[in-house]
Amino acid sequence: MPQLTIFSQLADELAQRKAQSLYRTRRVLDSPQGARVKLNGREVLNFCSNDYLGLANHPALIAAAQQGAADWGVGSGAAHLVTGHFTPQHTLEERLAAFSGKPAAILVSTGFMANLAVIPALVGRGDAVFADKLNHASLNDACQLARADFKRFGNNDVAQLERLLAQSDAKRKLIAVDAVFSMDGDIAPLADYLALAERYDALLYIDDAHGFGVLGDGRGTLAELSIDSPRIIYMATLGKGAGVAGAYIAAEQVVIDYLINTARAYIYTTAAPPLLACALHASLDVIEQDTERRERLQAHIQYFKQFFATELAGTGCELLPSDTAIQPIIVKDNATALALSQALLDADILVAAIRPPTVPTPRLRVTLSAAHSTAEVALLCEQIKRVLLECHA
Repeated sequence: MPQLTIFSQLADELAQRKAQSLYRTRRVLDSPQGARVKLNGREVLNFCSNDYLGLANHPALIAAAQQGAADWGVGSGAAHLVTGHFTPQHTLEERLAAFSGKPAAILVSTGFMANLAVIPALVGRGDAVFADKLNHASLNDACQLARADFKRFGNNDVAQLERLLAQSDAKRKLIAVDAVFSMDGDIAPLADYLALAERYDALLYIDDAHGFGVLGDGRGTLAELSIDSPRIIYMATLGKGAGVAGAYIAAEQVVIDYLINTARAYIYTTAAPPLLACALHASLDVIEQDTERRERLQAHIQYFKQFFATELAGTGCELLPSDTAIQPIIVKDNATALALSQALLDADILVAAIRPPTVPTPRLRVTLSAAHSTAEVALLCEQIKRVLLECHA
């Protein structure tokens, strides 16, 4: 049998990725998610998880999931519009809507699917969608899938966005942005975007994957910035700060009703297991009541930033300005990012090396969690100092 050419082409492309230090592999954990995890048989300090509040292995969430499995089974069996919409999911939607200050909400299996559901449902041919160039890949894919006029503006560039809006004669306009940028950690100028949405009669779609549970007393970036409007369609993921899985979309009732009837990524997929909704009810309890977790996380963030400012000047690396749990350290090239990540792993500290095309510039992406102790964050800082100084020497 002749060798299939496509296989050799794929192998060649993978070889090129390896040569450019862009090849990716998966790590296999042998433990639950947490501040410390077992990786390949050894325990390491984990500073690359999005479990910002340390809820992924919280006993109350585990108990709720176990009880949910006993009460509702382990599978939903159908799409939400068939027989896959269960009481704990419905009550969770009502609770999430109220928590977000919106009239209504729907659950979606993942944040990626939420973006694919909303944007192509709301805009299409003859419409226009305006998106930040550093938006998450799922937002970009959703914008392309919509077949609307896709306009991209520079990161947080309010002036450029206004020029694009002013030039557009689209019948329907949608601004789509991340609230907290997953690789830079900064917060978008959402108040300015809302003002433009009002001025140019646009909708504002906000992906708050990394703000929900953490900012605004847990209610997310909109609460942190004290902004709201019927024009805002809010999406938050539930597998990061909330510690479980899934996502939800909150908006005016007419928008939610429209999505239930038109959003293909919502309509044509099996619903998530109802036991996850049970766990998320417990997660919301913790988010609402346990303010100490957010206070501890904020203390870690300030400690890390202060250490970098005072101890790591002159190392040739840059800490991007971020007040969130995402603390990116920019390095000179892909090979350096991989080498630094490996040096930290050799010291039993797990920090991800992030490279193009995920980001325009290679970096170490440090993520802090309320699950970490002050001593663990201090150890991280000392080890980063050591490897950066050795690299710079």
